[in-house]
Amino acid sequence: MSREHSSVVKAWEATVRKTQAVAKRRAHSIFGTISVAHADDEEEEESQESARGAGEVYHAERVLCNGDYYTGHWADNFPHGHGKYLWIDGCMYVGEWFRGKTMGKGKFSWPSGATYEGEFKSGYMDGKGTYTGNNGDTYRGQWVMNLRHGRGIKSYVNGDMYDGEWRRGLQEGQGKYLWKNENLYVGEWKNGVICGKGTLIWTNGNRFDGYWEDGMPKGHGAFRWADGSFYMGNWSKDPDDQNGTYYPSGASPEANLEWDPQQVFNVDLVDCKVCPGEKVSIMPSQKKLAVWRSSKAVDSSVRPRRMSVDGRVSEGAMNMWDDGDCSFDSTDGDSLMGSSFDESMLEGGQQNRPPRSVKRQGETISKGHKNYELMLNLQLGIRHSVGRPAPVVSLDLKASAFDPKEKVWTRFPTEGSKYTPPHQSSEFKWKDYCPLVFRTLRKLFKVDPADYMLSICGNDALRELSSPGKSGSFFYLTNDDRYMIKTMKKSEVKVLLRMLSAYYNHVRAFENTLVTKFYGLHCVKLTGPAQRKVRFIIMGNLFCTEYTIHRRFDLKGSSLGRTTDKAEAEIDETTILKDLDLNFIFRLQKSWFQEFRRQIDRDCEFLEQERIMDYSLLVGLHFLEKSMAGDLIPSGARTPTGDSDPEGAPRLSNMDQLIIDPSWWSSVKLGQNMPARVEKTVRRNDWEFQQTGEPTGEFFGVMMFFGVIDILQDYDISKKLEHAYKSIQYDPTSISAVDPKQYSKRFRDFIFKIFAEDS
Repeated sequence: MSREHSSVVKAWEATVRKTQAVAKRRAHSIFGTISVAHADDEEEEESQESARGAGEVYHAERVLCNGDYYTGHWADNFPHGHGKYLWIDGCMYVGEWFRGKTMGKGKFSWPSGATYEGEFKSGYMDGKGTYTGNNGDTYRGQWVMNLRHGRGIKSYVNGDMYDGEWRRGLQEGQGKYLWKNENLYVGEWKNGVICGKGTLIWTNGNRFDGYWEDGMPKGHGAFRWADGSFYMGNWSKDPDDQNGTYYPSGASPEANLEWDPQQVFNVDLVDCKVCPGEKVSIMPSQKKLAVWRSSKAVDSSVRPRRMSVDGRVSEGAMNMWDDGDCSFDSTDGDSLMGSSFDESMLEGGQQNRPPRSVKRQGETISKGHKNYELMLNLQLGIRHSVGRPAPVVSLDLKASAFDPKEKVWTRFPTEGSKYTPPHQSSEFKWKDYCPLVFRTLRKLFKVDPADYMLSICGNDALRELSSPGKSGSFFYLTNDDRYMIKTMKKSEVKVLLRMLSAYYNHVRAFENTLVTKFYGLHCVKLTGPAQRKVRFIIMGNLFCTEYTIHRRFDLKGSSLGRTTDKAEAEIDETTILKDLDLNFIFRLQKSWFQEFRRQIDRDCEFLEQERIMDYSLLVGLHFLEKSMAGDLIPSGARTPTGDSDPEGAPRLSNMDQLIIDPSWWSSVKLGQNMPARVEKTVRRNDWEFQQTGEPTGEFFGVMMFFGVIDILQDYDISKKLEHAYKSIQYDPTSISAVDPKQYSKRFRDFIFKIFAEDS
């Protein structure tokens, strides 16, 4: 036992003895014996208290009248600063206080042996902290008002581990669960159970990708074996509702033909049970403080009240008398201490509730939507293209694979055919452009075929973004946000097919390339009187992340027309801001900034060689520090008392905590999940002549996402005419339509102004 702990225990034992003496004196007073003995200590402390000025902070040691013990900084009859509070039931808090509330960094210990060490706000476990239960379970991560809420890691005593999002004390959102036997689930959770879209990977190499409900596969999904074969269909624990199709691999076409899907429920999932959460007997915010009140400072007509560490009071819980004695009513709030408190209960008022999730972009394409049939055609075509057997793909492709004439037409009659299933849509034709190239690109980008089909062709509908882009193209998002589908003009298809070989070689050579990832190029030809052709490209969604994107910027380096047309009040998290709306400088860690410069140079040289212009750098920002009201909090903020930690080090921000975590850096990729800082800038009154603002020295911690988009516009005759026409009216350097070489130089010059090394 440490010397410090031993001294605290001795002090606590002394307070217990004193409490018993107080109780004995009270018993005598009940029977008519008035005692004022042993009041000398209280009177001496009261005289010292009254001699000090208001707000003065000093060190004090208080043995409170109910037996509690406090030692540490004190001001205005409250713990204020750094101190220890030991309750008579054995609970103890050591850390920072602000006017009687636990506020800042501290450690709370329960008599059972459980501990919480981390941040407190207004008496609540709130911020970043570590809870170790009396059974050995450990949680490290974010808290909101005593509940796990945000990102966190929980290690169970049996060897299991969960790493992901929490809501109101339970796993909810995206998360990863690793069992002791090394089976792994990655996907969505709801109310503490596996629910939604996710992947479970067994140690033998088998895996299930699809939808879950109450910890079991339910709905569309695919079970894949280690040899590459897979079974796709509708899953249910009820065999009557189970149906699907088996797709053999090229390596072993006869394997697994006798396999029963019910084996997943009855055998494979038996050892995949999620550990339940533990109960916490009482929360720190429920603990009451027997606040020291000087009889000389308190009006005798006012009945003092007992305060909890979250600042609330317990009416009628405590009476204090002028002689320094005290008594407790039968309504004492300490009766809570013996009760069991469920961690899923959210304490506090309406104003302290955790922030709600942000509404998702786009309109769901349901039956009756004008593009509903087009969506069904697209999903049928993708399932046919990706699911059909194909030989093992090599990354070394022949020149013939890139021939623009390399395309496959497939007819989809409503009644079905030898190669296509029956469907409820109208008859249509489906075209695959350079299918071998895009199959190889998906392999190069590590896209699993079954997962790809589930995202685009699963039970969930696509979402159409609210309005078409400037080019007239429409954009669609898959339900899981992983893929974006864009309709294309014929001229754009020609550009992509022309540069496809160079594009393939570029993305193969540079793993960290920032240019858009293309996964498939297709065309739907509707039969009947319309005979309409719809060409579309499937791309990766740059903002597919568990983080909310608070600000989006589309940056070209030009200035003419490069501002949003929305009023300030109408700008929200989905608004695309432009060059002249930018009010930040992006500061990257040194090694990442150097890699960023190199990759921007490589990508711009590639686009310049292919005669491409009018591309943009799309940037998304997630601010790590935001108040409950939604206001940005600058990085490097200190504890609420304004003091540094006892060791003299300032409180770490969320940004700093990410940077010093080595496990986090292993998951960071250029342009994805990048912790960084942004510095706010301000333009002068003549801002229209100032492309970038002046730094203010105010920094914010962010997660950054960025990439180069719109790379299919070549410098054709229409762009040359646009350049000539606009050059007459405006400054030629301010317009977007310029020669690819000039565009590349201007783009890089601008990007290297707004990105900088974080010193």
